[in-house]
Amino acid sequence: MKKLTTELTVGIFMITGFFAFVYLSLQLGEFSIFAMEKNYTLQAEFDNVTGLKPGASVEIAGVVVGRVAKIVLAADDMARVVMLIDKNVKIGKDAIASIKTRGLIGDKYIRILQDGGGEPLADGGMILETESAIDIEALVSKYIFGNM
Repeated sequence: MKKLTTELTVGIFMITGFFAFVYLSLQLGEFSIFAMEKNYTLQAEFDNVTGLKPGASVEIAGVVVGRVAKIVLAADDMARVVMLIDKNVKIGKDAIASIKTRGLIGDKYIRILQDGGGEPLADGGMILETESAIDIEALVSKYIFGNM
């Protein structure tokens, strides 16, 4: 009987540990089953999204307010970026979306500048004013080969 109690205790401990590991992995990976309930989508079209990847952060004033959900090629040969934005953050129609780099060669992210005016964009809305990523390789190539 004592052996059965010990095995049962160890089994419960192992199952609890497994579920705790899964929970922590999902939280640290910023994965959520209910992500769609806490977010709404916005879109923006850019000429160049070199280096931007799904999962990149979307920031306003240095605060992360969302993530890049996907990047697709639009009909007019522009890159359409779909972003998941926190429902508590309202982004106006006059906002400007820019692709920026952390440091000199860091990760790309989207920075949103708001003017403060304008009504908020609805779910699925489009940010019309955008600034594409700067292609560092093209700039260095122009400098090296003298095509400035």
